[in-house]
Amino acid sequence: QVQLVESGGGSVQAGGSLRLSCAASGYTVRSYCMGWFRQAPGKEREGLATIRNDGRTNYADSVKGRFTISQDNRKNTLYLQMNSLNAGDTAMYYCAAGPAVLGRCSFETVSYSYWGRGTQVTVSS
Repeated sequence: QVQLVESGGGSVQAGGSLRLSCAASGYTVRSYCMGWFRQAPGKEREGLATIRNDGRTNYADSVKGRFTISQDNRKNTLYLQMNSLNAGDTAMYYCAAGPAVLGRCSFETVSYSYWGRGTQVTVSS
């Protein structure tokens, strides 16, 4: 059973940075994707960044150039470095894991089988 546990959220002022972590365990699939998503109150969950098991990354336009996804395979941990945060980044942040679809990692939530419980990020202006 795959377990994902996020940490690193908190409150920060606009322009600041945070690094989120997602400790993963239990997955055995060879072809997988991991991703970071967020959901603000009253909004749908949106995909932010994905990383494939070969290290290939992909970013949503809203975070490209500000956020960086990475993984440490020895620690089974996924990271999201977030810089230049603004009030629009306030949301609950989730990590997710799932199989690649036709070799690609999707931003669609339905493509991911496993989810963490989330960590809150609040950015004050």
